[in-house]
Order: sequence, then C-alpha cells, then structure tokens
Amino acid sequence: MNFSRRQVIKGASWAGLSLALPPMAWAQSTLEMGTIRLDTLSDGNLVLPKTFSLGETPPDGAEAILKSYGITGDTFTPDCNVTLLRNGDRTVLFDAGAGQEFMPSAGKLLDALDALGVDPSDVTDVAFTHAHPDHLWGVLDDFGDLIFPDAAYHIGRSEWDYWTDPNTVSTIDQGRVTFAVGAKNRLELLSDQIVFFDDDQEIMPGVLSRLTPGHTPGHMSFEVQMGSESVMIVGDSIVNHHLAFAQPTWLSSSDQNAQLAAETRAALLDQLSQSQMRLIGFHLPGGGLGRAERRGDGYYFVEEQA
Repeated sequence: MNFSRRQVIKGASWAGLSLALPPMAWAQSTLEMGTIRLDTLSDGNLVLPKTFSLGETPPDGAEAILKSYGITGDTFTPDCNVTLLRNGDRTVLFDAGAGQEFMPSAGKLLDALDALGVDPSDVTDVAFTHAHPDHLWGVLDDFGDLIFPDAAYHIGRSEWDYWTDPNTVSTIDQGRVTFAVGAKNRLELLSDQIVFFDDDQEIMPGVLSRLTPGHTPGHMSFEVQMGSESVMIVGDSIVNHHLAFAQPTWLSSSDQNAQLAAETRAALLDQLSQSQMRLIGFHLPGGGLGRAERRGDGYYFVEEQA
C-alpha cells in the first residue's frame, strides 16, 4: 500500500494527539535479570489510518477482532516503546525513536531518558531492529547533529545494504520513498560509528541477533540472555497486540514483504508461546512487555507490568 509521510502527519492532526504525554507515562515497565536492567521508555505514539495495516478491503472478521479490543474508528494509535538496557558500563538503546521530523505525537524519547536520569552522552550503544522512521530518525537533533554522539550504532548488514543502496529509492513503494531517503541520509551520517552484525550473532555480552525479516528486508529481533532467563525484543516483527496475535498469518499492508512477514510472525509467536519467553514489542501496549499465549488458532498478548 502507498502511504506518504504527509498522510501520516495528516492522520496525527485528525486525532489531535500532538499533546505531550503525562510525566508518569515515560518509563513504562522494568525487568531485571541478574545484572541486566531493562526499561521500556515511551517515545509517544503514532496515529495511522487503519488502511495502513488492513488495506482498502479488510479481511473478513477484522473489525470484529478490533471491536473485541475496544478499537473503533478509522485510526490506530500504537504506542512506541524504546527499550533501554543497562548492564555494568553498557547503556544500550534498542532503536532510537522517531525524532522531531516524523510525527508530532512521537519523538518523546529524550524526555523519557531524562525522567530516568540518563543523559544522551551516557548511551554507549544503539542497536536497530530496522530503519523505518519511528525507529531511526531519533538519532538526530533539530540541527542535524547526533543525539547520542559517543555511541556505537549496531545494524544488521542486510538492513544497512538495503537502505543505503541508491536503487532502493526508485524501487520501494512510492508511499515509502520518504522513508528510504530519510534512512539513507541518516545511516550515511552514522557510517563512521556503525558496527555490522549478521543473524545469530552475539552483538554484545548477553545480546543475540535473531533475523525476523518481512516488515523490512533485514529486520532483526534481539534475544537478551542472563543465566536461564531470556527476553525477546521483537521490534516490528509483531507489530500490534490485536490482529497480529489473533490472526498472525493475515497479510498486513504495513509490512514491506507481507507474505514473508506473516511467515516470520507466525513462527516467532509459536516459538514464544511454547517457550513462554517474555517479549518486548515496539508497538505493543503498556510498555510492550509481556508473553504470547496460544488461544485457539491464534494467540493473545498477556501484558506484564514489572
């Protein structure tokens, strides 16, 4: 589906959600595993027309599922959860939020960090799940300078190759051309501080990369391990708590390769539900921390406040 940044911002104005979030919303959930502390921080929320995920012709039963979750109207307003990991001398962000140029209801990460007493200069690493605007554009301030100047920036090699390829701008869906231009410009500014990784690699102590493609060509999730405990930071491989769980094989217009994304999502939910490994989703509610529970032919997101 073609979907422009102008339409995204127009959607935000429809819902009037450019107001700042209340202070209590910044740090949403906390999980401690041995010496590792994980906090999910609010970068605000997006405001998207339902057609961004459902297309112009929703699947039969989609509206009934949404209604069962209390979702009515013409828009989705998904949360944006950036995960902060602290362990010893490492302060790591998983994704960098949207910054100030994408949507007025997002780009609140610096306020969330400030609420926890974390200065941007404290951040030692930023690890990207993928290079869509709400995950990448927050690396720059209003003057085009790096917000996390001393950080190493970790990205999957295939994701980097896709977004920095000059042909991507002309081959991507027209509605995502702005995404491609913005990603290429920002990634090139990070080139001196980039650290590449591949699938199934320990990118830093206790953090393993897991290729979860489809939403973007090189989308990565991250399994954080400490002793016998693990949590999976899934980014946008599971992009919402309703349709993606209830009907994981349904195709979504929000994914660049919808068929591959559906296959990835179904396999990941099966793995997470069977192992009962915690997960953190970028767009899941309540800070994004919870578990996947099998229910009939689908799954249910069991939110966990910690």
